[in-house]
Amino acid sequence: MSTEKNGHKASARVSNESRQLMIRPLALGVALASAVMAFPALAAITEVPIGELEPMIVTAVPLSSPITVETDPRQPRQPAPASDGADYLKTIPGFSAIRNGGTNGDPVFRGMFGSRLRILTNGSQMLGACPSRMDAPTSYISPESYDSLIVVKGPQSVLWGPGASAATVRFDRGPEAFDDPGVRVDGSVMAGTYGRFDRRVDAAAGNRDGYVRAIGSQSEANDYKDGDGNTVPSAWDKWNGDLAVGVTPDEDTWLEVTAGRGDGEARYAGRGMDGSRFLRETAGLRFEKQNLGDHWSKLEFQANYAYADHVMDNFTLREPSSMNMGGGMSMGGSKMASELDRRTRSTRLASTWDWDDVSWVAGVDAEHQEHQEHRGRKSSYDMAGEYVAPENFAWKKDYEQTQYGLFSELTWYAGDRERVIGGARLDRYRVTDESDDTATAGDTRHDTLPSGFVRYEQDLEAAPATWYAGIGHVQRFPDYWELKPGLAGPSGSLNAFDGLEPEKTSQLDIGAQYHAAQTRAWVSGYLGYIEDFILFDYAAGGTGTTRVGNVDAQIAGAELGAAHDFTENWTAQATLAYAWGRNATDDEPLPQIPPLESRLSVTYARDSYSVGALWRLVAPQTRVALNKGNVVGQDLEESAGFGVFSLNGAYEFSANVTVSAGVDNVFDNTYTEHLNLAGNAAFGYPADLDSGINEPGRMLWAKLDFHF
Repeated sequence: MSTEKNGHKASARVSNESRQLMIRPLALGVALASAVMAFPALAAITEVPIGELEPMIVTAVPLSSPITVETDPRQPRQPAPASDGADYLKTIPGFSAIRNGGTNGDPVFRGMFGSRLRILTNGSQMLGACPSRMDAPTSYISPESYDSLIVVKGPQSVLWGPGASAATVRFDRGPEAFDDPGVRVDGSVMAGTYGRFDRRVDAAAGNRDGYVRAIGSQSEANDYKDGDGNTVPSAWDKWNGDLAVGVTPDEDTWLEVTAGRGDGEARYAGRGMDGSRFLRETAGLRFEKQNLGDHWSKLEFQANYAYADHVMDNFTLREPSSMNMGGGMSMGGSKMASELDRRTRSTRLASTWDWDDVSWVAGVDAEHQEHQEHRGRKSSYDMAGEYVAPENFAWKKDYEQTQYGLFSELTWYAGDRERVIGGARLDRYRVTDESDDTATAGDTRHDTLPSGFVRYEQDLEAAPATWYAGIGHVQRFPDYWELKPGLAGPSGSLNAFDGLEPEKTSQLDIGAQYHAAQTRAWVSGYLGYIEDFILFDYAAGGTGTTRVGNVDAQIAGAELGAAHDFTENWTAQATLAYAWGRNATDDEPLPQIPPLESRLSVTYARDSYSVGALWRLVAPQTRVALNKGNVVGQDLEESAGFGVFSLNGAYEFSANVTVSAGVDNVFDNTYTEHLNLAGNAAFGYPADLDSGINEPGRMLWAKLDFHF
């Protein structure tokens, strides 16, 4: 990565140690690739005639089954292949993201943000450390390094932890399967405008009894330019490496140990500081045993550890801005930095039982979080005026949370075409304000919160269609970002930790799917009421103080899509997503609700190639609540609508090698997303700017995917 800094280029500063750790999994992947070439018999490659596997670029992901979206995140996509989890989720109708810069946006689904979305990697949470979510959970996710992405919409599952009132998002890797000793290698290389350069290697070697899998990836880009040719501070450089060792002594047993590490940095046009460290360290143990008895189908256990060490500063990737000292005087080039970390430990035990017409899953889960900061949090200057970095201060824990949960989910096959699914869970929380300088220092909160749902599904006899209706209730305990030390709380409370109530969501989900020979269609709608919705007010009482409180809210909306094969070669697809929200307490719109959005695409596929076009249309958003929102974003102004036209193509050289390419924003339009941050004055944006950061202008990209 290179960035413009004071008229010259500054290269990314990922530590030598971190780069060496990154090189190791990549080197292993190269070694395994060499083994394939040296011993082709071990690879057991089956030749497939060219054209049998249809080239495809994902422009919108449809429903896979009622309330569930499932896709392969390694497939080429448009816009340009994703650099993080939030970027990939935007291809699913209903998802959007709050932009920071070029990467590490914060995902939003149906206007819902933060822990209303439960985002998991291999079944566990990897939470960031920044109090302002500069390192959102999805910023630590390299989507192409996972085998599958599964999204469950709404409060319609209790299996994967508490609080998921909007959706549960799972990036998963499964076990490797080798019938004979062999090696497989999967990878990609992608290059594009604005210095975009991504590379990934995913390699495994094993036999019937076990395997070793190594994954390495790196993604980088320079600042992009908007449609008017203006540079937007947005450069990034990030890498990830993961290793898995699995044991499969028989077809019914799987034991896997994993370890991972990553790091990076990112320039943020919408922040007062950039992210100069995104250190990730993870470890995990997974065990699965199937067919334990006549009705005992499966036993699952996992234990996980995740550590995030985040540094933000105003001098690594930009020039420090001057500090106003008053009296017409300013102090130029004041360096500022902050370092924080978080440790998350979790475990889960689940058991599945099957009878003729009933399937039952029950289990327990637990999670423990510790958040800490360097005692001074922000760097300072000594008596001689010398800069003192945050690491020179002692660490101080400021927040601790423990959660224990019980869950049970049952599916009753009421007939050949009917299913009733229901579930319930109960979660116990213990949260402590570990800071020593707040009104609630040392205080502990306890709460026990229930959640549950019931859903009916029916496959129609008269048509190739399924419809469903479900109602769910979730009680969500406020997360760290809503309780963080020093945050002002509801009127009359000591602070947010003292006065903020848990959020209670009751929601109806209804929808249908249709799948015929040439036509596929789906729709999913929702209607909900949220008691004690957690809302941030950035201008509370006209004082300019940020305050968080509870209001009652109403939400509604829908996503729908259809695809039709006009001929063997021509396919058209359309999707539409709409979200609506109302603050019932204050009788005004709910903030940070994305506008109506549609995607129209057409694809021509023949033999070994495909070409396509994508037209994304977004309506204006006039329903706003100025200066209100969430911990990251707030409504800045009403936003204008826009349209973006893009082209793509793919060619399959063989069953093992595919090249895809695209031109995003063909007409180089200048536009801004409604969910956004205002540009920071340190980059020359006006201090009173109310509009958000412009999106990238025209971008060209090409991607090579290979599999052996």
